[in-house]
Amino acid sequence: MTSVADQDLEAALRGVLDEFDCVAGTIHRAEDGTLTLVAHEGMPDEVVDRVETLPFGKGMGGLAAERREPVQVCNLQTDESGVAEDGARASGLEGTIAAPMLGPDGSVKGVIGIGKRGEYEFSADEEEELLRVGRRIADRW
Repeated sequence: MTSVADQDLEAALRGVLDEFDCVAGTIHRAEDGTLTLVAHEGMPDEVVDRVETLPFGKGMGGLAAERREPVQVCNLQTDESGVAEDGARASGLEGTIAAPMLGPDGSVKGVIGIGKRGEYEFSADEEEELLRVGRRIADRW
């Protein structure tokens, strides 16, 4: 059963996707070095199953949490940097970014990830805006 809070997160995620002209995204909540998926939009079931829980340091979301800064790739389908997990390619996304959702004390409350179908490099301004959005969402926790 989906709670009102989960519905709010899903609505917030849809708003972020619209704002950044993206087609898919996730929100993970952080607890004890683990990220737990709490909202998603536009992701295939195969990917949702793989990202249900992520440890800090693994994949784009885990790296964003560990580093406390955005992590992005301009083409997830061809990226060989090792930043993204192989299973992420099943999303069909190319331009992707994951940003930590930081609390007022600087602690990682979660991670928000968004993506586009075409190659894309998010600008520094877009990174900052996604960090701001993440802080606003994390304020609800």
